[in-house]
Amino acid sequence: MVKKMELEWNPFSLHQRVSCAKFILCILLIGLSVRLLLFSSSVLCPFGERPAKPSSSSSSSPPTNASILTAPAEEGPPKEKCDLFIGEWVPHPAGPAYTNESCGMIEDHQNCLKNGRPDTGYLHWKWKPRDCDLPLFDAKKFLESLRNKWLAFIGDSISRNHIQSLLCLLSKAEEPVIVYHDEVWRSRRWRFPSHNFTLSVVWSPFLVKAEVFEDMNGASSKEIQLYLDVLHEEWTSQLRNFDFVVASGGQWFLKTAVFWENNTVVGCHYCPGKRLAELGFEYAYRKALRLALLHVASSGFEGTFFFRTSTPDHFENGLWSTGGTCPRTRPFQPGDELPLKDVETAMKRIEMEAFGLAAARARRTGVDLRLVDSTYMFLLRPDGHPGPYRAFQPFASGGENATVQNDCLHWCLPGPIDSWNDLLMELVTPRK
Repeated sequence: MVKKMELEWNPFSLHQRVSCAKFILCILLIGLSVRLLLFSSSVLCPFGERPAKPSSSSSSSPPTNASILTAPAEEGPPKEKCDLFIGEWVPHPAGPAYTNESCGMIEDHQNCLKNGRPDTGYLHWKWKPRDCDLPLFDAKKFLESLRNKWLAFIGDSISRNHIQSLLCLLSKAEEPVIVYHDEVWRSRRWRFPSHNFTLSVVWSPFLVKAEVFEDMNGASSKEIQLYLDVLHEEWTSQLRNFDFVVASGGQWFLKTAVFWENNTVVGCHYCPGKRLAELGFEYAYRKALRLALLHVASSGFEGTFFFRTSTPDHFENGLWSTGGTCPRTRPFQPGDELPLKDVETAMKRIEMEAFGLAAARARRTGVDLRLVDSTYMFLLRPDGHPGPYRAFQPFASGGENATVQNDCLHWCLPGPIDSWNDLLMELVTPRK
C-alpha cells in the first residue's frame, strides 16, 4: 500500500533541525564552490541589462543571517544596484493593495480571512532591502511595461500561489480574461486585452517528465515515476513563446518516487519494500535542476529566465501529516533564532550549484538567466501561512482544541507572497 505523501518527507529524509553554526558553515562552502563556478550576482540587474562579467578581485566579510542564505555577492567596486534579497520585513500600516473580498481569484485554501483567521497583523509588513528602497507594486506601470509581452510561471502550487497574488494586484488596473486551462485547472493562461499582455502558469512541479498517481487531495495510489533525463514538454515546448519566465522547484521532490534514466529504473526516494537503491531526493533534485537550467542556458532563449530558489515551510512540532502547526503571528526579526532544517540546507546547496553551472554556460551563449533568491526573505515569515485556516471555519465543530490539518507551506492571500510582486516589478520594469 502506497503511503499518502502530502508535501512531506520521511524518516530517511533530512528533516531534523540543526544548529545555525552548522548551517552557516555549509552555506559558506556552497558560496565558495559557486564562486569557483564563476557565479555572479549580476543576475540581480534590472530588465534590459545583461549580466556583467565576474570581477577578479576578492574579499571576505563575516557572515550574517542574510548572507548565509543568499547568493554570494559580486566582488569589486560598489554597485548602483543593491541586493534586493538581503533585508528585513518592516511595518507597513497601510496593509495590502487588495482584499479577499475585492479579488475573486483567490483559491479557497489560501483565503485565510474568509476561512476565519482571526488575526490580521501578518498583513501589515513589507520587504525592505538593506541598501535601497523597493517600491510597492504598481499595476498600471507593470502592465504598460509588459505591453505585448508574455510572462509565464513554471513550477508547482507555490507558483500557482504566486500567480494568484499577481492576478489580484493586476486586476486593479485591468480585469484578466482566462483563455486556456487544462482539464484539472493546474495550467492556465490569461489575457489582458487592452495591453496585449499574456500571463501563464505552467504546471511542472519536477521540470522533468513525471507520471503522478495522486488525487487532488494528494492521496497516492502508486509511487511517482520520475524520468530524470527527460525534460517535461509542457514547458519546453512553449519556452520560445515567452518573454519572461519565473521557474522553480523543490517540494515535490520530497515525495515517494521511483527514478528512471535511459529507460531503466536506477533507484528511488523512500520506497521501502521495493528492493531499489535508496538514492534520496537530493539525487533527483540535482539531476532535474541541472538538466533544466543547462537546457535553458543552451536553448537560445531570447527572453529573460528567472530561477526562483525554494521557500522553506514553517511546520513546528511535526510535519504536514503528523500534526505540525505554524502558530506564529509575527515575522522573525534580526537576532531571532531561525528554524533551519537540513532539508532546506540541501535544497539550497543543490539550487546554487545547478544555477552556478547554468549561469556560466549562459554567459557564453548570451542567454539572460537570473536568480531570484527568496529563501531567506521567506524564511523570516512563519506568520504568513494558512495554518488551520486552509479550510473554512476549521474549529467550528470541534472547538479550539480540535485536531485539524495545517498548511505551513503555502501562503495566505493577501499576505507575504504579495511582496514577490514588488520584487518582480523591480526586475522586469526599467526605472526612469
